[in-house]
Amino acid sequence: MRRPGKARRFIGNLCIILAVLFTVYMSVIMVGRINAVVLKDSYIKIFKYELVICAVFLVLALDIRTGFFTKLRPKLLKALGWIFRLAVILTAGFVIFLFSQVAIGGMISIPGYADHAIVLGLALQNGQPTPDLLGRVDTAAEYARENPKATLILSGGNPNENGLTEAAVMRDLLIERGVAEDRMILEDKAETTIANFRNAAELVDPAQPVVLISSDYHMERAEQTAKDAGFTYVIRRPAPSSAYEYVANVMWEVIQKVNRLISK
Repeated sequence: MRRPGKARRFIGNLCIILAVLFTVYMSVIMVGRINAVVLKDSYIKIFKYELVICAVFLVLALDIRTGFFTKLRPKLLKALGWIFRLAVILTAGFVIFLFSQVAIGGMISIPGYADHAIVLGLALQNGQPTPDLLGRVDTAAEYARENPKATLILSGGNPNENGLTEAAVMRDLLIERGVAEDRMILEDKAETTIANFRNAAELVDPAQPVVLISSDYHMERAEQTAKDAGFTYVIRRPAPSSAYEYVANVMWEVIQKVNRLISK
């Protein structure tokens, strides 16, 4: 049986290292979140899906290194090996495509102003706002300064052990940043992005323009969810997010996109 060439072994070894590092990185991020958030079940579910994706990339890397899928004999097993290889390649390619779509979509900002801006909350970790939630708050404060007549709808439930919801935490942070409390409306019941916009649609006219403020990686799904809830004109204001957790956050969105495609 012929050994893989040097170039193939080198590329395969590199891919294996990257796949293992990716798996470790995702595990560290997600285990930390699971241990710190209120709604653990949804995080555990997403983490399981992410581990499946990590496994796909690791299997692909091993096949690049060894070519084991097509080393099988007889011809029937070899043909099945090619089918499995193609399935793994297509799955990995699909994930990479969705990853690129989410990442590129998060860079798009639509200029404009509206009387209302919906600021999406984010799960508190150990009862505290995360860097990404602070990024959303900072972007909301900046928008409030640019448009003194705008009202901010702060959407997010999931109270911590002290009873503070994501919306209440955002309100307190915005007050610290100089935004008057009477310019804010708290929507503190939503536990998901879908609920964020369904509840917001009861507070403002969804036929009117609305500014959407959320993290860059979340912007694409958030805009689509807003339109599903009846909002017809959404002005995107993506907030900067943590560079360290960016890949993990985009992978989270990839899983959500897959769930959305499956549920249609």
